[in-house]
Amino acid sequence: MTITQKIKGDILVLSIAGNLVGEPDASELRRTVYRILEQGARKVVLDLAGLKVINSMGLGVLIGSLTSMRKRGGDMTFASPNDKVDGVLHLTQLVKVVRVFDSVDRALKGFR
Repeated sequence: MTITQKIKGDILVLSIAGNLVGEPDASELRRTVYRILEQGARKVVLDLAGLKVINSMGLGVLIGSLTSMRKRGGDMTFASPNDKVDGVLHLTQLVKVVRVFDSVDRALKGFR
């Protein structure tokens, strides 16, 4: 799994590519989120366009990341999940607690 970062104004876009199904990928995402929180990021779009597969461990990391952001007064949205990942987000009803947009641009506008 790879994670890349881009700053769009006051919003950080984290793009995930590959699979989020266990270690060491879960730890890498967790560390990245904690690091950006320590650096002061409070608005994050998690771009899931490159995420191919996610399992329960991966979902746990996403939920933990979202919770950490909100506890620090920030928020996180998800963008561009493929059909498989979107199905998991709906099946687990995670879409009821996090905003999911069909593109990064729409997610960015959702913060404004």
